[in-house]
Amino acid sequence: MKLRAPQPGWTAKADVIVIGSGVAGLTTALQIRSHDLSVLLVTKSLIDAGSTKWAQGGIAAALGPGDSPEEHERDTLVAGAGLCDEEAVRVLVTEGPEAVRKLIARGAKFDRSETGEIALTREGGHLRNRILHAGGDATGAEVSRALLAAVNDDPGIEIVENALVIDALKNKDGVVCGVTLHVIGEGSRDGVGRALSRAVVVATGGLGQVYSQTTNPSVSTGDGVALALRAGAEVADVEFIQFHPTVLWIGGSSRGQQPLISEAVRGEGAILRNHKGEAFMKSVHPLADLAPRDIVAKEISRQMLNSESKYVWLDATKVRDFEERFPTIFASCMSYGIDPRKDFIPVSPASHYASGGVRVDLNGHSTVKQLYVCGESACTGAHGANRLASNSLLEGLVFAARIAEDIANNLVDYSEPYESGEPTILLDPVIRSAIQQAMSRGAGVVRSKTSLEETLTTLEKLSLFTSNDAFIDSWETTNLYYLAKAIVLSALLREESRGSHWREDFPKQEIDWLKRIHQRINPDGTWRSSFETVGVTRVNAIDN
Repeated sequence: MKLRAPQPGWTAKADVIVIGSGVAGLTTALQIRSHDLSVLLVTKSLIDAGSTKWAQGGIAAALGPGDSPEEHERDTLVAGAGLCDEEAVRVLVTEGPEAVRKLIARGAKFDRSETGEIALTREGGHLRNRILHAGGDATGAEVSRALLAAVNDDPGIEIVENALVIDALKNKDGVVCGVTLHVIGEGSRDGVGRALSRAVVVATGGLGQVYSQTTNPSVSTGDGVALALRAGAEVADVEFIQFHPTVLWIGGSSRGQQPLISEAVRGEGAILRNHKGEAFMKSVHPLADLAPRDIVAKEISRQMLNSESKYVWLDATKVRDFEERFPTIFASCMSYGIDPRKDFIPVSPASHYASGGVRVDLNGHSTVKQLYVCGESACTGAHGANRLASNSLLEGLVFAARIAEDIANNLVDYSEPYESGEPTILLDPVIRSAIQQAMSRGAGVVRSKTSLEETLTTLEKLSLFTSNDAFIDSWETTNLYYLAKAIVLSALLREESRGSHWREDFPKQEIDWLKRIHQRINPDGTWRSSFETVGVTRVNAIDN
């Protein structure tokens, strides 16, 4: 399957194409350059427009006194609710500290204590203070700044901005040998072209725009994951969409990216309260307001249903020096007339992070040769059913280094793309909002067979609205449709509640569901589901 698009009018070439300019993409590009390979870094908007710069909380790493990778591993496994790939977690937590040190060596500056040591704090699910932060609540912005400076200083990295990657190119043997992309530019690189390479790395971040309300920026339409699906790769764990529990509620009609209230605010003492003013989390979980995100999001949803309200309250009035510790959040609240120093903050869950993505091994290999995936676009298995707070930036750093090493050690020659005559598809962008609303309504925090089947029916009806007008809006809409369908199909199959997947009709966690659900698209456009027992291999498959 491919997206309908004009024939390429120009050609570029590099050893490796990296798609995406967040922490995963930038780090991958820099690590590849350490092997003296040329890089074409493609980004959908401006190079600093991705999700990384919006990350408020920080980076988790076992760097503090008394902490250890083993303890970090334990907390990650607990949050993952039995579905983590233990080997992937071990790689993440053991290689994480060195990856953070390398980031610091590249110029990232983290907040320090009065003694000059890196200041470490806690977030939900962590039993130790192990979260590095910068500028209080501007960690992502600092990480992005440091990596961008290093990338801009490297003449071996060519940056192509305002470029949406359309589809992977494959040679006659089915090996990925480049991509087609559309550039909004001038001169020789304008419109649809092709870029040839010896390997392609997808690092396009999340897919939050599948939902009506999200913490993700407008560019987060999951283009890389959809590209991989159409190329024949498998996705896994896509039913586990993490809804951030505390997103600033700014009105029921709001759409798109919403202001995030970092978990670190609760780490500093903020308390969730219902409309009666009751602190409700202390009776739900031993960690109370610092319970894992899925538990907090579920309980907030329960409280909202019980009170027939669109939000609950976050009481941060006892947080010391709020405006200094959380300057970004403070400014955001104040812009809506809320003073966190004296006012309760209205919050509700919104789509935040995809724990699943393209299924890869520990070196970032997808099931399609020479197609690698890194960061939120990937499913390494490290997050299981629910990502532990602040493990996302760490994952990008760790697996970027492994991908670069693997590419350098397994280089293939350039090859020519093969036109296979695959069927094409393109959907009308008029259905975009309908996709998002259907997903929020039927496949959000609370799900059931009825709601998911209704969502699937809606998606199938919307797929009839095709288009011949190939441009960015129609490509993005088509990508969102593919991702929405993958999420719903997986959520329907998983008849239990686990991690960030909550089925009203199957409220218990079941031992029979200690397995990962894979989805792929067959060459004829039909879908195929398969199952991988955690720690073992795939055991069976079904066609949808």
